[in-house]
Amino acid sequence: MSLQAAGRRSLVDDAIDQLRAQLTAGTWPVGSRIPSESVIAERLRVGRNTVREAIRVLVHAGMLESRQGDGTYVRSLTDPGDLVRRIEHADLRDIFEMRRALDVEAARLAAQRRDLADLERIRRALVRRGAADGSADTPEPHDFDRGDVAEGELDDLVEQDVAFHTAIARASHNSAMVATYRWFSDSLWRAIRTVVGDGTLPDASHALHVALADAIEAGDPDAAERAVRDILEPAVVALDTLLHDRAPHDHPTEHHPMEHDA
Repeated sequence: MSLQAAGRRSLVDDAIDQLRAQLTAGTWPVGSRIPSESVIAERLRVGRNTVREAIRVLVHAGMLESRQGDGTYVRSLTDPGDLVRRIEHADLRDIFEMRRALDVEAARLAAQRRDLADLERIRRALVRRGAADGSADTPEPHDFDRGDVAEGELDDLVEQDVAFHTAIARASHNSAMVATYRWFSDSLWRAIRTVVGDGTLPDASHALHVALADAIEAGDPDAAERAVRDILEPAVVALDTLLHDRAPHDHPTEHHPMEHDA
């Protein structure tokens, strides 16, 4: 694969696309230094400022690494942006299945590895979640009606819910787990907000989140896993049912309520 002159759509965009194509094709191996800005500019027939901006974008994306005084090196052959776009277009069932996998393992590890600082962090997050939920004393395991919750209150509840589960991920003491959970949090936030705001889907009660925190504090990974499944399984089952019931009747061009807008 060889570099070609950039077109008129956008010089920077074309430069980014061609450099990304070179990287994903393995033209320059991980750890190698890419050609200088002047060489790339000559091959693309653009100015060095255009090449510099394209490289800056790919450095920000994590594919390249700029070393002052030593050039630019290949950091990854995979474009994280493509993965982000795929997640953004995933439906709620896929998001919740992924969330279940992350939360189960995070809870099990947290129950085995948590320390006093972790427990304090989880309890503080739990208190804030309960305050935002406003139903900490509700005995029912799931609340099916959030239609009367104001938008600002709903956003606060979702934010506190994500913060609670992120605190559990931190208690796993697995750096890859924590990084993945933080990276996934935006899609998770939107998925939870949709479920909490949709009266047709069950929303886990605060009591179930208390049970999860208790299991982690007790150091019981099996109980922690059961608590996570109690929290998430009803929503996953409901989404499966809705997708199954609606699929035969939906027109191909209709917007599905369980899919995120692009």
